[in-house]
Amino acid sequence: MGMANLQRMAMQMQQDMARIQAELAETEVQGSAGGGVVTAVVTGKQELRSVSIDPAAVDPEDVGMLEDLVVAAVNDALEASRKVAEQKMAAVTGGLGGGLGGLLGGR
Repeated sequence: MGMANLQRMAMQMQQDMARIQAELAETEVQGSAGGGVVTAVVTGKQELRSVSIDPAAVDPEDVGMLEDLVVAAVNDALEASRKVAEQKMAAVTGGLGGGLGGLLGGR
């Protein structure tokens, strides 16, 4: 494989990765907790967009439980977002992934 070929492949991969990053910024995934009484929506870039709380979940005597449900819903949504990002990036990198975790905001 010649150097020009490698450069073309690298440029194509960069363009594909930029496209995927833009798609991830627009992709929204949802997570939930407490049987759906708390839901969170995040982007494919792990940015929290919204949190919804069913009024039935609001108990002034047990705010701690509601806080735990919000954390659980956000974490559920973030995990779904990481999975979407990994799948999209794997299509570009051909599964080279290992060192790309930092680029995805992963672990």
